[in-house]
Amino acid sequence: MIRLSLPALLLAALPAHAETPERVVVLGGAVAEIAADLGATDHIVARDSTSTYPEAIAALPDLGYVRALSPEGVLSVDPGLILAEEGAGPPEAVAVLKASGVRYVEVPDGHDAAAVPLKIETIAAALDLADKGKAMAAEVAADLAEAEARAATVTERKRVLFILSLQGGKVMAAGADTSAEGILALAGADNALTGFEGYKPVTEEALLAAAPDAILMMEREGPMTISDADILALPALAGSPAAAAGAIIRMDGMKLLGFGPRTAEAAAELHAALYGKP
Repeated sequence: MIRLSLPALLLAALPAHAETPERVVVLGGAVAEIAADLGATDHIVARDSTSTYPEAIAALPDLGYVRALSPEGVLSVDPGLILAEEGAGPPEAVAVLKASGVRYVEVPDGHDAAAVPLKIETIAAALDLADKGKAMAAEVAADLAEAEARAATVTERKRVLFILSLQGGKVMAAGADTSAEGILALAGADNALTGFEGYKPVTEEALLAAAPDAILMMEREGPMTISDADILALPALAGSPAAAAGAIIRMDGMKLLGFGPRTAEAAAELHAALYGKP
């Protein structure tokens, strides 16, 4: 008896199509980036607000935040295929899209090295670019294996606090089962916070106990910008090892957290920022 793995089952469930659909909507930054890297940019007619890379994708009509979609807005661009990351929503909007008759392909999420090749092969199969997807997935998998090997060489792993946002003096930080924790692992570091999942507000007591060696954030502009001074103004972090060392790191948010084609590159950059070596 032949037994198929879960990734194989997911891919086998996708219907076969003779050619790449002419009107594709991409919902999710990694989904958009993968589709573009596969050469499908000319077929993409709209995107969600998290899909900002590459520039050709960012120039397309914006259908709103991936977790606050309007089904009417998505269908207004007359798509032939909707490629959506797992977790797109709200659920009732997704239900309408799935019932609309337009082919809707959900791309599995994940925050580890195995997740990225599966995303690539799922998207490639939906676009009838399976051979190209296999080649791309193999190349990305090799790069991620290199990142994992590099992470395994770290003997004294740094403890890193990922800050998603700072509002009213309250830190929103990453816990377990997040893309932030996933990229830290690939870079050879540990999450300084434990005991909760997702992104949540953190108490001063928890921040003091975390005592991070470094603080990691997304690069931001405008009112969401968090300066070094903002961080050092927080009593719970002002005396941390990260503050003493000036170890405050900022990186491109989608590259850092998207778990798309640039994830191995992001892991290498973060590793170098933390440990001072490639």
